[in-house]
Amino acid sequence: MSDLREPAPYDALLLLSFGGPEGPDDVVPFLANVTRGRGIPEERLKEVGKHYFLFGGVSPINAQNRALLDALRKDFAEHGLDLPVYWGNRNWAPYLTDTLREMAGDGHRRIAVLATSAYASYSGCRQYRENLAESLAVLEAEGLSVPRVDKLRHYFNHPGFVEPMVDGVLASLAGLPEDVRAGAHLAFTTHSIPTSAADVSGPPEAHDGDGGAYVAEHLDVARVIVEAVRERTGVEYPWQLVYQSRSGAPHIPWLEPDICDHLELLHSDGVPAVVMAPIGFVSDHMEVLYDLDTEATAKAAELGLPVRRSATVGADPRFAAAVRDLVLERAAAEQGRDVERCALGALGASHDLCPAGCCPARVPRPAAAGADSPYA
Repeated sequence: MSDLREPAPYDALLLLSFGGPEGPDDVVPFLANVTRGRGIPEERLKEVGKHYFLFGGVSPINAQNRALLDALRKDFAEHGLDLPVYWGNRNWAPYLTDTLREMAGDGHRRIAVLATSAYASYSGCRQYRENLAESLAVLEAEGLSVPRVDKLRHYFNHPGFVEPMVDGVLASLAGLPEDVRAGAHLAFTTHSIPTSAADVSGPPEAHDGDGGAYVAEHLDVARVIVEAVRERTGVEYPWQLVYQSRSGAPHIPWLEPDICDHLELLHSDGVPAVVMAPIGFVSDHMEVLYDLDTEATAKAAELGLPVRRSATVGADPRFAAAVRDLVLERAAAEQGRDVERCALGALGASHDLCPAGCCPARVPRPAAAGADSPYA
């Protein structure tokens, strides 16, 4: 971690997240926000929202973000980093535009942005940048002084993000019955996306037609975790990257295999136990609670296959420290100083500034915090 304490030119940090409903009456309006422009009828939204209704209409993501806000503020205060932290969401209160308006009103002119998505993809990076551009355009239309926003780099391989996941896998392995533990397999899960989107994820040089940066980054993290587990247990557990939370038209190819299909295959192959490790998710939001803790766990029970689900990073103090490190390393780079960038695995630290053509949208839209930003 960096020993620097000077965050200039940044005068605030924005935690930017997806958002989620906080009661039954919020579910359909929230989903209407998420699917805006697609013409999906209310009855269909109610069907889509059944996962939320199983949990009282409350997504855990907002509570997770509040916990992360507390952890960030605590870490910053303990390490002498004088940087206020705000929170804004894409799809639910507190809305991004409202938060940026508040930040501009408070006099903030240069804002570092942490998105609660660690990997490169359209939905995990560029769409957040598009939302930032949309919100800044609203502020501009209102005659407000528009702050500059800089999105912090992808942190999928930062030690403060990876090490809590290693501990989570180790704890899950320890929680398996002793007679099946040694033969367990690790299933590293992440959100499935259309293969067409995966293939063009990351900068243009990563558009290899084989899952792009999105798949490569997840595979690299999985290898790091497997090696760390081997070093601590003496066992190199078999593993695979699998996917969950698929949506959309069935004729469109998405990344596979699905976690439930994978559990069936492992069971048929005689695998005695599985640890599901949701490395693609920062916190235990609805897709983790339903797709893994409910649906996949039910499938495992049906098969008679012992499973454990490892913890996401959430508000782990090591992740809060990693965010501090990311802010200070970016500040040092903006100051023209040399800085060592923390990264595990083979891929190295990600870029600070998304280049043109990075994670392109099907329909081009302005995106802030990149080389093609209209808000320099």
